[in-house]
Amino acid sequence: MAVRKFKPATPGTRNKAISTFEEITCSTPEKSLLEPIRKTGGRNNQGKMTMRYIGGGHKRMYRVIDFLRNKDNYTATVKTIEYDPNRSARIALVVYADGEKRYIIAPQGIKVGQQIASGSGIAPEVGNALPLAEIPLGTLVHNIELRPGCGAAMARSAGAYAQLTAREGKHAILRLPSGETRMVLTSCRATVGVVSNVDHNLESDGKAGRQRWFGRRPHNRGVVMNPVDHPMGGGEGRASGGHPRSRKGIPAKGYKTRNPKATSNKFIIERRKK
Repeated sequence: MAVRKFKPATPGTRNKAISTFEEITCSTPEKSLLEPIRKTGGRNNQGKMTMRYIGGGHKRMYRVIDFLRNKDNYTATVKTIEYDPNRSARIALVVYADGEKRYIIAPQGIKVGQQIASGSGIAPEVGNALPLAEIPLGTLVHNIELRPGCGAAMARSAGAYAQLTAREGKHAILRLPSGETRMVLTSCRATVGVVSNVDHNLESDGKAGRQRWFGRRPHNRGVVMNPVDHPMGGGEGRASGGHPRSRKGIPAKGYKTRNPKATSNKFIIERRKK
């Protein structure tokens, strides 16, 4: 996977860098695994705007992804590797031995025709999903469950991975992409490998219109607003705006908003790096 940089032939191609899509093997998705996405434009059921900077965007269909990986005792063959407009990672269409088709998050290095499996007692190879109790220490994993049977919740975006560093009793210790170290039950499942499209962070849109294709409208900064609209607004000339904070007055850049009584605090060994 690589990134293609454009020559500044037009203002829109200056500084533009997008994926080469060389790993994509199919351009049409599996119809049986599609669901419609209904856009809201940031409006609620009364037509009032409740979320700003949302609207438009290219029409797209949602690809139903198998985050549970609960089809045990069956091997699956990777049929295609596809682009998913709803996420940064690539997805893979796998066909099980009984004919069922599912989409999974494609790990880095997976190939068409490769065999994958899920469940206990299988080899910890790239693309296989198995409990953390059976994965060797030091292995890089993704699509990690927080609670057994609830589906993958962590390390799902492009290039993301967590490292299994230790096991203590019924808990495994993982170093997450954010730098946080936390405990997860060893009965939770994870997929071996790194999420595909690792060069996603090197991409550059090159123009604002490409953000509009994703349904993102222009985002106004607080310092350019009036005092009635934002706590950082107002002032003569180009004023700095005071202490950084949100529109509702919650401080940013260092102010901790996490509940100190959160039940999951006991599972976090080390907080993420600032």
